Amino acid sequence: MSSLYELATWEPLLWLLYQDNSERLAAPGGHVAGHISQGAWSVPVRRRSPPPGQASQIEDMQEEYDAVGRVHTALAESGVDGVAFVAEISPAGRAVLHLIETGPAVEPGIGGPHPGPILLVEGAVPEPWRRLPDPADSVSPDPAADPAALERTLRERLPDAIGATEEEIEAAEKRLGLALPEELKALYRVTRARWEDWDGDYDKAEQVYDAVGCELLPLDRLYVAEASTRRCSWQFAAMEAVVTPSDAKVQGVVGSPGWIVFGDNGGGDRLAVDLTPGPRGHRGQIVLIGHEDNIGADLLAASLTDLVHNGEHEERARRREAPEVAYVNVGSVGSIEEAAHPALEVLSIGVLPEGAAVSLAPVVGLPRLRTLSAYPGTLANPLEIGWLTGLEYLELAPEQWRTLLDADAVPRSLLAAGIEVLGEHHPLPVVDLANELLALWDRPPMTRTVLEGDL
Repeated sequence: MSSLYELATWEPLLWLLYQDNSERLAAPGGHVAGHISQGAWSVPVRRRSPPPGQASQIEDMQEEYDAVGRVHTALAESGVDGVAFVAEISPAGRAVLHLIETGPAVEPGIGGPHPGPILLVEGAVPEPWRRLPDPADSVSPDPAADPAALERTLRERLPDAIGATEEEIEAAEKRLGLALPEELKALYRVTRARWEDWDGDYDKAEQVYDAVGCELLPLDRLYVAEASTRRCSWQFAAMEAVVTPSDAKVQGVVGSPGWIVFGDNGGGDRLAVDLTPGPRGHRGQIVLIGHEDNIGADLLAASLTDLVHNGEHEERARRREAPEVAYVNVGSVGSIEEAAHPALEVLSIGVLPEGAAVSLAPVVGLPRLRTLSAYPGTLANPLEIGWLTGLEYLELAPEQWRTLLDADAVPRSLLAAGIEVLGEHHPLPVVDLANELLALWDRPPMTRTVLEGDL
């Protein structure tokens, strides 16, 4: 058995948890909880404050660092990505440690012990991730796009660069399954942007950056930014909607088979040639796919020629208010009636005036409603959820889920579910609730291992 499941691995951390949470642990039902993954951890221990004007150092948290390190080693040895834990420790030092693993059907929670989104249908993705761009066959390139002029300019700027052969360009096209646009071919005929071609010389790499206007990917690392390349948790992805206004230059999709990524801005945002532009865009325009955005892209230049000759002139995609997504709360849309619209896809019910609760009747029968998220206590009758027959994602508090489960009223149209935990909730009942939902779809449950011993 892996050392991950031995109390001795956890004992130094349990001692720290006991020292920093003794009163809380001594109370009836007292427990502490956290999460440790191979790359991070969240544990309820107090850290020593550094001297004024000085940043925290590893020495300030050495005991915690060493204790968590033992668990990190065990995780790596067992091949487990991460584990949540709940610890109960008596004043006499009797420890009961519950280790919780999400399994293949549950995403880890964010920074805590509670489960993240529950995938009820294997391989399912939110609707925006299934949406393809509208055809753009009639959209023409920008008039200033000029592959020959682009190649001349780049050869002047990079006279010693090693360019790709026609065979290498053909190999890239075969790998991608599409023909490269002429401007992109012209670019790589001048430089194929391989690090080995620069002999480790950072100055040569910088020359390419200055000449093109971005960190250029090598030809053999070009890729198509389809939706699958833009990973996003269900709890955020389900709240998005694809919206492309009639005057948009870039389609508001998650990804596109016509977005060919060729560069990076140095901050993690990708540059792509756009072969599926919006109604007012140009075929071959350059877009920026932001790493902090879940959907859409921003226009950088009308063409690769424009980018190289004139530099980027970014046009941020404006996120306009649209009927597809509605946030009903004290600071936004005022009522369910106001949110109800035939185009409504996503409904989020947040904090309402004190004591207020709403009925879902106004949105019953809307043809496109697929996501519902409701803040605890905001639904006058949670069983009305059963009237929403097209839901794909539902996020509720544990109490609301309990009502649906007890009434056998969980919508079977769901692809994924979320349990929103606010305040103090013991993690173990939440895990049990998640497993009840998983059982309805015959999905693998979360697992729980209990370790006991005296510290």
